[in-house]
Amino acid sequence: MFGSRRPRVLAALCAALAIALLASCARVVSAATEGDSPAADSSSSGKKPNIVYVLTDDLAWNLVEYMPHMRQMQKKGTTFTNFFATDSLCCPSRTSLLTGQYAHNTGVFTNTGDDGGYGAFMKNRNEEKTFGPALQRAGYRTGFMGKYLNGYQPADRNGTSKPYVPSGWDEWDVAGDGYKEYKYDLNENGKVVPYGKAPQDYLTDVLSKKATSFIGSSADAKKPFMLEVATFAPHGPSTPAPRDKDKFPGLKAPRTDAYDKATRNAPKWQRALSPLTAKEKEETDQKFAKRVRSVQAVDAMIGQLEKTLEEKGLADDTYLVFGSDNGFHMGEHRLRPGKQTAYDTDVKVPMMVTGPGVPAGEEVSQLAENVDINPTFLDLAGVEPPSTVDGRSLSDLMHGRTEDEWRQAALVEHHHAVSKEGDPDAAPKDSGDPPTYAAMRTDDSLYVEYADGEREFYALGSDPDQLTNRAASLSAAQRAALHHTLTALQRCKGAESCQAASRTQT
Repeated sequence: MFGSRRPRVLAALCAALAIALLASCARVVSAATEGDSPAADSSSSGKKPNIVYVLTDDLAWNLVEYMPHMRQMQKKGTTFTNFFATDSLCCPSRTSLLTGQYAHNTGVFTNTGDDGGYGAFMKNRNEEKTFGPALQRAGYRTGFMGKYLNGYQPADRNGTSKPYVPSGWDEWDVAGDGYKEYKYDLNENGKVVPYGKAPQDYLTDVLSKKATSFIGSSADAKKPFMLEVATFAPHGPSTPAPRDKDKFPGLKAPRTDAYDKATRNAPKWQRALSPLTAKEKEETDQKFAKRVRSVQAVDAMIGQLEKTLEEKGLADDTYLVFGSDNGFHMGEHRLRPGKQTAYDTDVKVPMMVTGPGVPAGEEVSQLAENVDINPTFLDLAGVEPPSTVDGRSLSDLMHGRTEDEWRQAALVEHHHAVSKEGDPDAAPKDSGDPPTYAAMRTDDSLYVEYADGEREFYALGSDPDQLTNRAASLSAAQRAALHHTLTALQRCKGAESCQAASRTQT
């Protein structure tokens, strides 16, 4: 049923491995070797490298083919082909990116309410864990632009109506509700500036100009810099720039093997899904075309950033990193457009990097997650990541070096939102609104445990689109082993603990 490798693969999941200290020791020795440290790759001049991170909202892999600068990044740099979000939902995913911790350690599981949003982020003291303050202390000029976290308002500090700029950021240009791309406010270094609906107010373009200015002023100051530019695109309503509104006429959403196909042995929350109607297919196509149009400005911004770095003589000293907080399904599994599931459409996201020492045209297949972003940026800057982060630095992998004892399982954890009020990602039942779950993605399987007791297991070698749930075919021993490893991941805390939990017996 699972092919010749399946019994061995399932057996490999039968126990969690104790922590492998050898990997940590080997890394220390390797870093001490001349020419093998991240700093040796960072810059031909020996300076600290710059880091520019472009983070998009809801950008799935199926949009990359429409982004020429992104495709050029793939040719010039390295692509992580198995990069996963710890939750296919904005606020918990972005919190993991900023802090390097899983949701069970940040306390941010949803976009609103007691267990989510900016309120939960602040309540659980996550702000001090972000990479901004650490890099600023290391001598970096730091900038953050665009979307921060759900619930953050430019003109409000804990209900006091005073504009708030978090510590650790030298440049702060952040919006609250910028999804429409027009008629928003930006907190510009503590001053709230309103923008209107003129073409020049289009938010992605405004961010591009501010990012270009930040790079220029940092070059003039002769200081290393770290800049995150977080767009609202292509999140709905997926408003394109005026120049792009008529592009791609007649474009349709991809008809993958999972498009309008019901999951066999589906969990209860999917069983009522009906085939897509002709009208729903047309609406899905229209939404996909809008998403494609809305990322044209993002792609243009990447091109402008690259041009500016070249003009300032900084290209050889700068890592340019591109990513997304989560993916997006559009008709797969008969789900209407949305996210929040554990399927690859939602949690497997683009991740590319170019920069000093990064090989061109390479792909990294090791399992990586957004909890790895924080320790990666610190590592590239020559800062030792704290032991409290759950992720690991991707520096060796992005520079073409191997990593011993790398993770064999990636954790996804999602809470069903108690309230949908004020949540831009609130989903109707037919677009993906599953019960609370935890999931574990390995190289060749997906295992999901729902709070209502249901289970999913997909053997990806024979079922890459995750259409046949084989959980009922697992033996009692196999189910126990999978549950044991997933539970260990859900309970892990800190780099050593999470590394041990992510390793399965071989």
